[in-house]
Amino acid sequence: MIDPNAKATSKDGIYGLPFKEHNAQVVYLPIPWDVTTSYQAGTSKGPAAILKASEQIDFFDLDFVDAFQAGFFMKKESAKIKKLNTTGRLLAKKIIDADDESMKKNKLLQKNLAKVNLISEELNREVYLETKNLLNQNKIAVVVGGDHSTPYGAIKAYAEKYPKLGILHFDAHSDTREAYMGFAHSHASIMYNVVETITSISKLVQVGIRDFCEQEYEFTKNNKKIDVYFDQDIARRKLNGEAFQKIAKEIINKLPEHIYISFDIDGLDPRFCPNTGTPVPGGLDYQEVMLILHELVASGKKLVGFDLVEVAPNPKDKGNEWDANVGMRLLYKMTSVSLASLGLIKKRK
Repeated sequence: MIDPNAKATSKDGIYGLPFKEHNAQVVYLPIPWDVTTSYQAGTSKGPAAILKASEQIDFFDLDFVDAFQAGFFMKKESAKIKKLNTTGRLLAKKIIDADDESMKKNKLLQKNLAKVNLISEELNREVYLETKNLLNQNKIAVVVGGDHSTPYGAIKAYAEKYPKLGILHFDAHSDTREAYMGFAHSHASIMYNVVETITSISKLVQVGIRDFCEQEYEFTKNNKKIDVYFDQDIARRKLNGEAFQKIAKEIINKLPEHIYISFDIDGLDPRFCPNTGTPVPGGLDYQEVMLILHELVASGKKLVGFDLVEVAPNPKDKGNEWDANVGMRLLYKMTSVSLASLGLIKKRK
């Protein structure tokens, strides 16, 4: 019997819930990964930080009734993935620190790059197979990163189950660079890879984008599958008196019936995630995200899957759980929205 008013402890499982994988509707896949992080590493510690912070949750929700009763379970971090991350990061760091001339001339660096790309492909396979297995059991599989390269395999598995899947992408960055710094599966290339290689994806709607290069701007502008809500444009519409609810409805209306959310926490204003790898001024307010999620449920469309990435704890203050606290609450809310949109829990009257 779960007492929703009692103090939770992460020792009992995520959010202090006593479920096991077999009786949980939602299974979180922690992916401790920051191989290609090009600015500030640390996202590999994100899943563990979210798990620890999850004991601060209060289950009562003004929108939904007892989502936790559906059963949430977080798997243990894979020893294999942790080893791949350690090996890959050591190789990638040398490439990240090298200049272009060194990369062209140094055969060892070129070999290292090829090894990193193979390691990233192995991660993609691991995540794909794990997600596919859970989807075959009619569970909701949720990648908890780790950097933003981590959910590629999950998105591939979801796209196979839901043809014409639409992606709702919250991020400060476009993530549409082609093999950034030579890394075929860079955190900066996830959406390029999704659009170019997972051909059944019917739509990509990006929200909060405010840091991108010209190549990315041209790529998104010229691709009919992609709609971008730049942070600057959203801010100016609000400053000109437009209600954000209108913008939120517009975003959801761009998407098909089946939706997958890929949420990079740096899509939020950095005050909510100051320790993420690449924070950028601007961004969405937490309640603006909540309103978009509310409009998703109200639309009758289905949030079939989602991920949360780029949460990083403060490396200089181990007692500071702010980023993880925000992350675990966002994760809980997206879980509730997914369950409600699928008719598995009730909306509160």
